[in-house]
Amino acid sequence: MQLNFKVFVRDGPPRDIAVDIEELVVAGWAGRDRDAIEHHIEELAALGVPRPSAVPLYYRVAANQLVQSERVQVIGQDSSGEAEVLVFTHAGELMVSLASDHTDRKLEVHSVALSKQLCVKPVARTAWRFVDVAEHWDQLVLRSDIVEGDAAVAYQDGPLAMLRPPLDLIAGYTGGHALLPAGCAMTCGTVAAIGGIRPSASFTMELVDPVLQRSLRHAYTVDMLAEVA
Repeated sequence: MQLNFKVFVRDGPPRDIAVDIEELVVAGWAGRDRDAIEHHIEELAALGVPRPSAVPLYYRVAANQLVQSERVQVIGQDSSGEAEVLVFTHAGELMVSLASDHTDRKLEVHSVALSKQLCVKPVARTAWRFVDVAEHWDQLVLRSDIVEGDAAVAYQDGPLAMLRPPLDLIAGYTGGHALLPAGCAMTCGTVAAIGGIRPSASFTMELVDPVLQRSLRHAYTVDMLAEVA
């Protein structure tokens, strides 16, 4: 699956890159604080989702589920987005972007892995070099909004200090390596939903860098297809 990004660098002009992704890993239960992890576990348990067998837990999802469109289709009305940092390797360097781990919550009760596989994963079209944000990583803020009625509502808002650093997650998956293999992308966990997990026909996600005063942003709408027995 080829993804295209405009990479904004700290010193210099942006550049366009194309990345072939053959392996997608969703790092679940990736909170840094045990209380935050437990909150998210309880948040999903309220929907009937069983507790994870380990934390963090690495789910494999088909790479062809990655999309950069602004409109996606899902089956039924029981799915929702989750803003997450997306990391991948390009030309020997770790890059940072943004993705939504859009998940079918109805299926999640029966199988978390299958629920993640069922929905496409929208990805931003912009990225940063990890080296440009590594020193102030914990100050980056992950946010998302949904639309309820006719109004935009804050859905997620939390600093990356709440989540495990990406290098830790990468090392846990690769057996200690500092970089993901070429062709592999990983989402790095999410922050709690404000007011509980719920569906929306519109999802906007943002990764904010308050130090360099910039952000990565992507928005998409959801077509909910009818379930036919």
